[in-house]
Amino acid sequence: MLLNYRLPREPSTPRITVWRKLKKLGAAQVVDGVVALPADARTREQFDWLAEEIVEYQGQAGVWLARCTSADQEALLRTQMTSARAAEYTELLAAISAAETLDVRARRAALPRLRSQLRLISRRDYFPPPERDRVDVAMKTFASTLDNAATEAEVWS
Repeated sequence: MLLNYRLPREPSTPRITVWRKLKKLGAAQVVDGVVALPADARTREQFDWLAEEIVEYQGQAGVWLARCTSADQEALLRTQMTSARAAEYTELLAAISAAETLDVRARRAALPRLRSQLRLISRRDYFPPPERDRVDVAMKTFASTLDNAATEAEVWS
């Protein structure tokens, strides 16, 4: 599915808003003003809403159902999207590792934030990279160490 759009250069706020929303969706940049997402009901609805918003910003937008004409083009889009998510998962893995060095109270406070980050990345992860599995394992391990720490604290209380 493609969204093609054009926004006036000024004011820049709408351009930044659209860019942030596209990033949040995990859209792949095909060319300037054309982005892609895998076609499903959810992405169609999100692109439709964003197209309406772009028109409200005095821009032009259209949503297209499209197919790559070659396997190479499709692989390139998939690789672009997968690489972006892999980088996000790698950052999250580093954040989990950093949180493991904190005291129990700080780790307990970090867990909901880390889980929230994982949910946000997962929503835009259309082609899960291997890093996803590593983050899942690290998150489960991190949570279980907190459970173990809580159990130990109860025993020693």
